[in-house]
Amino acid sequence: MTSSTILQRLSQTIETRRHADPASSYVAKLLTSGQDKILKKIAEEAAETIMASKDGDAEQIIYETADLWFHCLVMLAHHDISPDAVLQELARREGMSGIDEKQSRLTNQ
Repeated sequence: MTSSTILQRLSQTIETRRHADPASSYVAKLLTSGQDKILKKIAEEAAETIMASKDGDAEQIIYETADLWFHCLVMLAHHDISPDAVLQELARREGMSGIDEKQSRLTNQ
């Protein structure tokens, strides 16, 4: 099973739960609460990921990163963006220097 398959399945689950009862679905509750609530959760999970990294606890880093990625998937769903679009952008950047990639964005503005 590939990582992209897991992301696709999670994305499909999030999409299915979009229309569920917010009283029984965390995803539905987040999506009906709006973007600010979703972004607040991403910020919270990012902070927890940072703290886990600073503590050097591999198990907590993995756990918190999973939470962060999940909430980013919810944000993408809020904007009707597929994780495939992000994976395609990563593929576009693959093998490209980060410095060159940033320069290409500045040039195209």
